[in-house]
Amino acid sequence: MTSIDELFKKPHLPPSGSSSKRKYEAPDAQQAYKASKLSDSSSPRNGARVEDAPEDGDGDDDMEAGPSLPPDDDEGDDDEGRFFGGGVSGGTAAALEYLDAQDGEGGGEFEDEKIDAAWVKRLAGSFERKIARNAELRAKFEGEPTRFMDSEAELDAEVKSWSLLAEHAGLYGEFARSGAAAALVGLLAHENTDVAIGAVEILGELLDEDVEVEQGMWEGLVGVMLEADLLDLVMSNLGRLDEGAETDRSGVYHSLAVLEALAGQQAVAERIGTEAVLNWLCNRIQAPENPLGQNKQYAAEVLQVLLQSSPILRARLAKEVEGVDLFLQILSHYRRRDPPKDSPEEEYVENVFDALTCVLDESAGKAAFVEAEGVELVLIMLKEGGFSKQRALRALDHAVGGSGSAIAEAATEVCSKLVNAGGLKTVFSLFVKKPTPATMEHLLGIFASLLRWLPGESAERIRTLNKFMEKDHEKLGKLLQVRGGYAKRLGAVEEEIKLERRMMDAGDWEEREGEWFSRRLDGGLYGLQTSDVVLAWLVAEDKCARAFVKDGLGGSLTALKESLSEQLEGAEDEDSKEMLATLVSFLE
Repeated sequence: MTSIDELFKKPHLPPSGSSSKRKYEAPDAQQAYKASKLSDSSSPRNGARVEDAPEDGDGDDDMEAGPSLPPDDDEGDDDEGRFFGGGVSGGTAAALEYLDAQDGEGGGEFEDEKIDAAWVKRLAGSFERKIARNAELRAKFEGEPTRFMDSEAELDAEVKSWSLLAEHAGLYGEFARSGAAAALVGLLAHENTDVAIGAVEILGELLDEDVEVEQGMWEGLVGVMLEADLLDLVMSNLGRLDEGAETDRSGVYHSLAVLEALAGQQAVAERIGTEAVLNWLCNRIQAPENPLGQNKQYAAEVLQVLLQSSPILRARLAKEVEGVDLFLQILSHYRRRDPPKDSPEEEYVENVFDALTCVLDESAGKAAFVEAEGVELVLIMLKEGGFSKQRALRALDHAVGGSGSAIAEAATEVCSKLVNAGGLKTVFSLFVKKPTPATMEHLLGIFASLLRWLPGESAERIRTLNKFMEKDHEKLGKLLQVRGGYAKRLGAVEEEIKLERRMMDAGDWEEREGEWFSRRLDGGLYGLQTSDVVLAWLVAEDKCARAFVKDGLGGSLTALKESLSEQLEGAEDEDSKEMLATLVSFLE
């Protein structure tokens, strides 16, 4: 007996007007057509097969392809000349006549259906009846799929009707209360994967970040869906889909879209970012593919969004899933090889780097990074990499950095490993060249972290200090030069802001503070402050460095003191406050 899945297979295209910013990329239609072949299972109502064609070659030249032409007379045509033969039923013909009338061809006028609370209630009632009817027919005719396939098609069409709701997000509350949201989630467990895929596609559209909906209403809908076991059903669905089939591949894609929509909110991300979800995503991003497919790239993106949203998930991935080692294994393939430019593979590698960088902010991620020889790998990338070079430097900056006593031990271990692995030569070589602005900021961040976390009097700290002093203070002179460039740029921005303040009432300043701070950051605030922290450490630890820096700043350390005092006022954790206060005291 032909299965219902085979009977129901059809091209799965996203509905028009979809609000999703990302679209599933179906394979080339021409190639799919060329590869197709008629069979009994592909056409349950028609027994015609390619094998049924006459084998007598004499008649081939005269045989016409395609359906037979309509009769010469006008019987069977409607008023518009439409031919209803060839399998179009009388019901379908009536439906078409009705649509013609609605379009004005029959004298009527088309009116858009009003999408309001009443519409939601009507559709919810119809939706519930179609679900129940389909379930009843499936149970009654379990071994005869042709007896319930019409109800399956009607149910699938009803599912797609909910797509309109994304354009009327003010009705999300009514949708959630009607029970239709939970029912739509429940269809992810439907025996026919096409129905399940249709349901998960609509869920992705309704939850997409581009939908203009109030935060409270979105959270309410998500709460109802999660209570209806959305997460378990999505994961169960992913387990039964075979990406070797095009329709199932689109189902995986739309399931990932649902996870991505939920991953951006920390509270929700922590509910859905279970060990099972993280494991599935990690397994998916390491599955071998050539060329790399859209779903593999998308899985890496969803994983990165989850990790960016929550420190709990970052720690979970580092400790329970062993994700840091996996990321390093993946990235090791790009030590010297660049992914094709503007390709899914390039975006995939970018997402894996971003995911790794997120995890390196946590103490568990730092410890796993050292254990998996991540420091050694990024140093190779800094020496020989192309595409990976800048991204490896950013990862290293996060690995050695951080604030607070919770990460002190792990950060110290990474800093010590960097020095002992010969990393000082690599990072200082980058520093004395002409790095990009982004590279310079990461290098300054690494220097500040080394001076903060390496233990006093340790061999690693002494080696780091000596690097700044060698060759007649070459590196220290370069640092002062870099600091001067940041100060000049930021000074111009500060003057513009002062002028704007004078032209405004003081009461209006608060509204502009965010914008002004952003402009100061663009003008080099971070680079200046980080340079000043590094200089303050060197002044505090070496008399020769103190004299050199003081001379380079015009004979006074006042500028350094003011910079660190400003940072002290804005510091949030006690550990950073203590460090800055100590450095300020050395600048007296």
